[in-house]
Amino acid sequence: MPPVPADPGSDPAEGPTREAGRLSGPLFRDEQPRTAVPGAAETVVLRAITDDAPTPGRGGPPYPGAPAYPAPPQSHPAAGQPHPVPLSHPGQETPVAQPDPQPQPRKQRGGRNLQAAIGVGVGLGAVIIASLFVVKALFLFVVMAAVSVGIWELTSRLAERKQIKAPLVPLVAGGIAMIATGYWAGVQWAAASLALTGLAVMVWRMAEPPENYLRDITAGIFTAFYVPFLATFVAMMLAADDGPQRIVLFLIVTVCSDTGAYAVGYKFGKNKLAPTISPGKTREGLAGGIGLSMLAGALLMQLIIDDGSWWQGLILGGCAAVVATLGDLGESMIKRDLGIKDMGTLLPGHGGIMDRLDSLLPTAPVVWLLLAAFVGS
Repeated sequence: MPPVPADPGSDPAEGPTREAGRLSGPLFRDEQPRTAVPGAAETVVLRAITDDAPTPGRGGPPYPGAPAYPAPPQSHPAAGQPHPVPLSHPGQETPVAQPDPQPQPRKQRGGRNLQAAIGVGVGLGAVIIASLFVVKALFLFVVMAAVSVGIWELTSRLAERKQIKAPLVPLVAGGIAMIATGYWAGVQWAAASLALTGLAVMVWRMAEPPENYLRDITAGIFTAFYVPFLATFVAMMLAADDGPQRIVLFLIVTVCSDTGAYAVGYKFGKNKLAPTISPGKTREGLAGGIGLSMLAGALLMQLIIDDGSWWQGLILGGCAAVVATLGDLGESMIKRDLGIKDMGTLLPGHGGIMDRLDSLLPTAPVVWLLLAAFVGS
């Protein structure tokens, strides 16, 4: 096709001009704007356009003599976006269908497996009932085993998180001695065992370098008081003539405190009880725990405790619920200081042994003292 001369009356820089086979001008990507010479006519010979002709940014210039355009940077798809796959025609892309993401399992409230927690709780209750009413002294060994595991959990977490080396051997031996002497000899011998355990911790720690000696023995004496000595009051309740009934009363009022607080707090809880310590606890939950514990205490005190009265059960249940909540908050403070959620993983759905003893341990001396005041020891 013969070239068509440019219109002498038009300025080539003002807009595109029609040439043989294609359009050209500064508005099109394949040409750079050029300074036009007034009155000059230009003729451009174009190549035939085919499917294999390179496109700007894809391998070379569009025609001989044209400037080469750099390829655009390759962008990586963001996480979760489909990857484009080229089809048979260059320049056409389509996303690859990705499978739908699997729905995340819904967590239980508090991050615990409720079914596992109920199953473990029922199993522990069966062991306790069987040991109490088959051979009373057998329950003593259950307490000793729980105390030994609790001491191990607490000292292990202290060593892992704070590098505090509380001596384990004298603590376990002294804890077993406290429980045994409390059951067979009374509170005076249990207190003497606590004192001897503290001395044993001090002597045992002397085998290590003197750095952090005071810190380690302080943690050891605290562990001896917190776990085995408080558990000794459970053994002293068991030593009474109606010991199994007292243990049942003690366990049920404490469990009712936790259960009532959970149920009422979950349904009606709005006002936080101690948000910096345990954000899940509410004042409404505390009231529900106290109410259910008082009801259980009144019924059990009247029905299963010799010479017991319902009003005594109301007092005992209310005091037990308050102290159980304080004990739970106390261990929450310890775990927050250590930066952990649970003391262990021995009990599925519950955590460790210490996570179940947190409310039982401080409640034991209160229940023992009230029972001794109401109906004798």
